[in-house]
Amino acid sequence: MQPKLILIEGLPGFGKSTAAQLVYEILTEAGNNAQLFLEGNLDHPADYDGAACLTKAEYDELLGMWADSRHILSPRTTFHDGYYLVEYRKIVNEHEPLLPKEWMDTLARKDVYELPLAQHRKLITARWGQFTEMALQGTDTYVFDCSFIQNPVTMGMIKNEAADEYMISYILELEAIIKSLNPLLIVIEQDDLEYAFRKAVQERAQEWSEGFIKYFTTQGYGLGQGHQGLEGTLQVLEARRELEEKIYNGLTIAKKKANNSSYDLNAYKQALAEVLAEYF
Repeated sequence: MQPKLILIEGLPGFGKSTAAQLVYEILTEAGNNAQLFLEGNLDHPADYDGAACLTKAEYDELLGMWADSRHILSPRTTFHDGYYLVEYRKIVNEHEPLLPKEWMDTLARKDVYELPLAQHRKLITARWGQFTEMALQGTDTYVFDCSFIQNPVTMGMIKNEAADEYMISYILELEAIIKSLNPLLIVIEQDDLEYAFRKAVQERAQEWSEGFIKYFTTQGYGLGQGHQGLEGTLQVLEARRELEEKIYNGLTIAKKKANNSSYDLNAYKQALAEVLAEYF
């Protein structure tokens, strides 16, 4: 059975998004039906990006405060397991000039990635379950960028300083959910982590690097270890790489590693094609 799900993972700056795009190209060029979901895609079928989670009381309060915006809120709201999930970033994209700032600030504070870790995990695992059921009904192969390991580890280890054992159990729970999709995990590696991350910092907008460094050093693991600035961020990334290697070693799904140290796009695509040829 061919994989119905391909998971691309690796550290920031290693070339995950490029790999996901190349994998999608290889699949479609070979005539396979595929769907690509990169990091930040608001339509991601197995994750919540830009969604707020509210209790009924919080949702009713929001509607009561700004009743005139009900027609904007309702179409972007779903109900799951006792909570209202509001796609607030889509609402911003569609209606920003019409929205009260206080309304959007309230929703941003209730983002799924701002919830307590246990509640967040429950929502995410349920979401993966819904996706798996849906994907089994079709013929497409899904290509996901960083949602399987990176997002849980970022929320658990980086934000909440969760123990390795907790993070390993979290990913193993996700693995059990998606096994029926015969998934393939491809982890992107670099020989020199520091070089790869510094290269990303130089090439990307200053806003990205400043936000990244702040996120990795002012909360959770980075704060607990006393890491600061760019150098501290590199130390956090080294610790994250060690954790992700433990996770990788404990997984039983099909898994491969691809090295992107040369930054040669043609060679990179060829290496990924050789990996995919084993399964397609």
